[in-house]
Amino acid sequence: MRHRNTRFEFLVLILLLPAWLPAQQADTLRVLFVGNSFTYYWNLPQVVQAMAKSQGSVILTRQSTSGGASLEDHWKGAKGLKTKALIEAGGWDYVVLQDHSLQPINAPETFMEYGKKFGELARSVGAAPLYFMTWAYASNPLMQGALTEGYAKLATEMQADVIPVGPLWTSVRQLRPDLDLFFDDKHPTPEGTYLTGLAFFKKLTGKVVSKIPERLSTTDLQGEHTYLLFVLPEDAVFLRQCADMFDLGNTVQAPK
Repeated sequence: MRHRNTRFEFLVLILLLPAWLPAQQADTLRVLFVGNSFTYYWNLPQVVQAMAKSQGSVILTRQSTSGGASLEDHWKGAKGLKTKALIEAGGWDYVVLQDHSLQPINAPETFMEYGKKFGELARSVGAAPLYFMTWAYASNPLMQGALTEGYAKLATEMQADVIPVGPLWTSVRQLRPDLDLFFDDKHPTPEGTYLTGLAFFKKLTGKVVSKIPERLSTTDLQGEHTYLLFVLPEDAVFLRQCADMFDLGNTVQAPK
């Protein structure tokens, strides 16, 4: 008799699970951004999260960033960074890895070494590494070839994914030289971060970006509505078209 009661109680518990378990969408993505000012300018992680929310998706983002930091700095805990501990705590679906903007050019061996170390660390806690291929400086578009080659090689050797933001920027600059993606020689304007955010949203969700708004906002700890960035509507239309048309697949070839 007790055996039957136990079975009955178990069945009741199963039926009641949806009523008392915390609500959580099955398609929620948890993404850690690791990098420097290329990542934190105009709140890129929060922009990606806001873009997802505007389209009914859930991407929860955190960041470990410091101005001028390389992946070697992150690994060694320079600048007060605690990136390794944050990754090791687990719970991530993706760890986005962005090295110093000159590291693939000036120190390619170090770039490869720490890019691999962090990729392996991410995988050890069940996360997928996603390498953030950055853009050439405004003053030297020829940088892009080495950046593309370095990140493509790293991703290939790690059998990992890469998001080719730099080549996307190159394409946009060629099509609309009047549209300034640069705040200074290397950091993004709101338009630059908007474009980068579109690429991340598309890559992470597989969804088109055509309906993402040109004004993106969040809510602070006090519940106040806070805008992250603004882009002119006509520029937003163009940037969304570029992101949707651009191939963000895994295979990236360095320009000849």
